[in-house]
Amino acid sequence: MTAAIDHSPHSPTSRPKNRTLGVVRLQFTNTQTFVWVPVLVLVGVWLITLTIYWIISASGVDGPMYSGGSQAPLWYFAVVGAQAMNLTFYFSQAMSLTRREFYLGSLLAAAMSAVGVSAVFVALGVIEQATGGYGMGGYFAYLPWVWEGGPLAAGIVYFVLTMLWFILGFWFAIVNKRFGALILTLSLIVIALVLLAGAARLSFKQAWGELWMWLADTQAIGLALWALGLTAIFALGSYLTLRRLTT
Repeated sequence: MTAAIDHSPHSPTSRPKNRTLGVVRLQFTNTQTFVWVPVLVLVGVWLITLTIYWIISASGVDGPMYSGGSQAPLWYFAVVGAQAMNLTFYFSQAMSLTRREFYLGSLLAAAMSAVGVSAVFVALGVIEQATGGYGMGGYFAYLPWVWEGGPLAAGIVYFVLTMLWFILGFWFAIVNKRFGALILTLSLIVIALVLLAGAARLSFKQAWGELWMWLADTQAIGLALWALGLTAIFALGSYLTLRRLTT
């Protein structure tokens, strides 16, 4: 007499539901990666920027002040992407998670964190507009070019850039694990040379003015859509690389 096979949700042979959401919980287990260090970077850069604004304002300099320091928390998500890959990939494989589940869960965790960062930037931008740059004409999150389309458009710009940097960091970490530090370094050098060649071409053709005009005409939300396309391409490339990563 054969025994009945238990296919209940608690059966060891059945696959648990929401495995992708399980990866999200796995990523957020280390809250430093997705929460506290990004918050620390954001708050730290914000305080440093405001201190610089206060010094400049106290010296008698008038006029609005804008800083590129607000980009630092967005750039840091390249580090977040690398850590999300390095700290949890092999653990996820030990849990019998597929690469697809790990990848989608990691992207979802990054998107949740990016939404939080974007919301903070939008809130700061609204406060800066209401207070005239904290009463001293200093703006950190509010950049007129980015905010031309309003708070929602600005939030989309911040979100897309955050995800772009995350995916790049995630992909670089995959390349490092699959091919080693030498190939990763060579890849970064090649990318730098390609960008330098593009800059040289613009200089030789004296086309910088046309580039700036195109950027101005496209506006921030338009560039965000271009960046979204690049993000999708890089996401596909990183996933295909991850599929071939051996454990």
